[in-house]
Amino acid sequence: MTNGFNADKAKEVLSSFSAQAEEMMKEDSKLEEILKGTEERLKDIPKVGDSLSRLPLVLSLIRSYIAKEYTNVSPKVVVSMVSALIYLLKGRDLIPDKTPLIGYADDIAVTGLALKLVEKELDEYAAWRQQRTNPEQ
Repeated sequence: MTNGFNADKAKEVLSSFSAQAEEMMKEDSKLEEILKGTEERLKDIPKVGDSLSRLPLVLSLIRSYIAKEYTNVSPKVVVSMVSALIYLLKGRDLIPDKTPLIGYADDIAVTGLALKLVEKELDEYAAWRQQRTNPEQ
C-alpha cells in the first residue's frame, strides 16, 4: 500500500484501540454513540469497491451481541470490531482524510482488514439473522 501502510500496520492500529473498545463495551450508551457515529461517518466515506459494504452488518452484530440476542461470537471478535469503529471515528489518521484521492485509504484499509479478520463470524451472524427473519428456509 502507499506511504508504507500495510496489513501489519493495520493490525497494529486495531490492537492499539482494543483496551478502549473493551472499556466502551461496558457502557451501552458510549457504545451506541460509536455505532451511531459510524452510521454517520459511512455517509462521508466514498464507496470504494465493497471493502466497507459489510459495516452495517457489523453494527447489527454488535447491537445484537450487546442486547444478548446473539451471543454465538467471541467477545474478542466483538472487541476487534469495536476497535475498528473507534479508529474509523476517532483515530488519528495515518493519512489525513482531506488528502485528495487517498485521504480515506487508511480508514478503508484498517476497517477492511478488520472485516476480513471476522469474515467467518459475520457470515455466521448473517445466516442466523436470515434464519430469524425466514424460519421456514
